[in-house]
Parts: sequence; C-alpha cells; structure tokens
Amino acid sequence: MTTPPVDFFERQWQTYRTAVEQDWMEHRGVTAACAAALDGWFDEHPDRRGTARLLDLGCGDLALMAPVIRRLPLRSYVGIDLTEQVLPMARSALGDTPFSAEFRHGDIRSIPGTEPYDLAHACFVLHHLRDDEKRRFLTDLLPRVHPDGAFVWADLFREPGEPLADFAGRYADRIRQSWRALGEDDREAIVTHMSTYDFPADREAIVGLAAECGWQWRWLWQGSRQAEAVALLTPG
Repeated sequence: MTTPPVDFFERQWQTYRTAVEQDWMEHRGVTAACAAALDGWFDEHPDRRGTARLLDLGCGDLALMAPVIRRLPLRSYVGIDLTEQVLPMARSALGDTPFSAEFRHGDIRSIPGTEPYDLAHACFVLHHLRDDEKRRFLTDLLPRVHPDGAFVWADLFREPGEPLADFAGRYADRIRQSWRALGEDDREAIVTHMSTYDFPADREAIVGLAAECGWQWRWLWQGSRQAEAVALLTPG
C-alpha cells in the first residue's frame, strides 16, 4: 500500500474535522449513544469494573470519544486505525489514564492478541466493508469478545430494502445542500469517495446476517436522516 503524502492527509483530515465540528453526520448524537451503551454495560456488570478490556476498531483521533473512554473503569484499552497519522492525535487526546492504553497501526480485521475483550467499539468504519466482508468480520470478532461482553457499532445504515445507489444519491444530495462550509470541490470529493468506497448495510438485512454469525442485535439510537445509527451486539 502506498502512503499518501502528508499534505494530502492534512487536507482530507481537515475536511473530516469540519464535518465532525459541524455535526453534519450527527457525531454528537452518535457519541452520546455510544457512551450510554458503554456505561450501561458496566452498570449491568459491576464486577468487571477495573478489569474490563476495550478494543476500539478504527479509533481515529478520539476527538469526541476520548472523554468517554478516559472515565471508563477499564484495565486496558487498545485502539486500532489504518491511518497511522491519526494515532499520535488519539494518544494526545486520551492523555493520562489509570488503565493501560495502546495504539496500533493496522487493519481492523486483524484483531491483536489472544485474550478476549470485554467490549469492542467501532464508529463510522465498517461501512467500508462489503457485505461478505462484514460477515467475515462479525464471524471473526465473535470469539474475540467475552461471552457476556458487547460490541457497540455506530455507522451508516440503509433503510430496509433501499438500494445502495439510492442511499448514495440521497446522501450526496445532503452533502451538496447542507455541507456549505466546505468548498464545492471538497464536497464533490466526498461524494465521489462515498459512491466508490462506502457500502452501508441494509438495517434489516444486517440484523439477520449478524444473527447468522452468532450475534444478538439491539438498536440503541437512530439519527434524524435515516442514515446514522448505533446498535449493541452481544454474543449468543
């Protein structure tokens, strides 16, 4: 894989940061829902306070999630991201913690270690996988999560029966009409990226697929645009 030049990364990351700050993808609602899910798991498993391990798949720069993770009663945290440049940002955002924190450069499909994790979290990353790749990912993740653990999945999802092209079209309209703080070239670059590399799951079909892989599914939060959503998956 060829590493893009630093200036390319800086331009792309600034565009992403603008989207987060403007809340165009409802990051604030997503973060609140993920925080509630993680807190809720500890409420249900008080004996795991201080011993739980969290795997963060596609951790990014932790700009919004760092305060959430920092206050969790963890034993260890592992963040993985394919974009190596964001890892120092994530480490800086998380800061000092009473638990061990490790950041790894790599593919989310290559889960490190052998000891099961109590919690896994993925935000706006799995829509880059096609359905067959999602199936393999969920199958491979299941034995890596403790039997009474949980996987918090925040992402883009299509409406039931909605063709991928229709989702891409309405999301492109949303970008062109609402993301006005970006220049036209930047907006069109995002549209091109999404239509080429994004494969959000059908929100009804993915529940069945997850069940076939051994997961129970519960929706926790749905955004206002029938796209962003958060689900809690548990083994069994």
